[in-house]
Amino acid sequence: MNINIYKGEELEGVRRAAQKSAYVLAKLCETVVPGMSTLDVDRIAAEYIRETGGKSAFLNYHGYPGHICCSVNDVVVHGIGRSDVIIQPGDIVSLDVGVTVDGYTGDNARSIVAGGVYTDLSKRLLDTTRDALMKGIDAARAGNRVSDIGAAIESHVVANGFSVVRDMVGHGCGKNMHEDPQVPNFKTLGSSPMLREGMILAIEPMVNAGTWKIEIDRKDKWTVRTKDGSLSAHFEHQVLITTHEAEVLTWPKIA
Repeated sequence: MNINIYKGEELEGVRRAAQKSAYVLAKLCETVVPGMSTLDVDRIAAEYIRETGGKSAFLNYHGYPGHICCSVNDVVVHGIGRSDVIIQPGDIVSLDVGVTVDGYTGDNARSIVAGGVYTDLSKRLLDTTRDALMKGIDAARAGNRVSDIGAAIESHVVANGFSVVRDMVGHGCGKNMHEDPQVPNFKTLGSSPMLREGMILAIEPMVNAGTWKIEIDRKDKWTVRTKDGSLSAHFEHQVLITTHEAEVLTWPKIA
């Protein structure tokens, strides 16, 4: 396992990329409304990314065809923009944005409810996932272990009656979008890497209203759905490990 420690110019490079990614995500969350297709959302995201002077970290990554991931309702992650997927009032829309600039990458995600038309279930699901992310971030400090992050996330999710996706995890993120270590959103057994000052992690709980099990679309090979068709939500921040509380690099300071 090769875990990068960031400081100096490299750390500042990741900070800039994280802020650009946060800017695009914040703008998208304000832009998405019922009646748009997910392809519309992807095209608008491409314009916002160009505004930052960066480029999409996702486009052509292992062949991925979109500028961002736009995942609706039972789509957990990796939803590809499509002209025939029209966002309806009350839909859960999960937006995952990565921006690369000057060789560094920012990565963050957020779920919203289209048109602000919440149901009791969608509100509880989004609140639980958002709060679980913050529980994980609170556990992300030097001296703890990666497994402490997942344990904090899973405990909160399960206490609220939902399930954590187990086949998709968070990750290191800085020079590359995916770096060591993997960051599970659930309690793991055995040895787990120690968190050290200067590590940068993308912590991203994916929470389902039903089973934690998922399946990948057989046609496009990317779209990940809940196995039982239940709703899913996804929140992600990129954080810097310090000796105290983690620094959240993707708070949208310039939105």
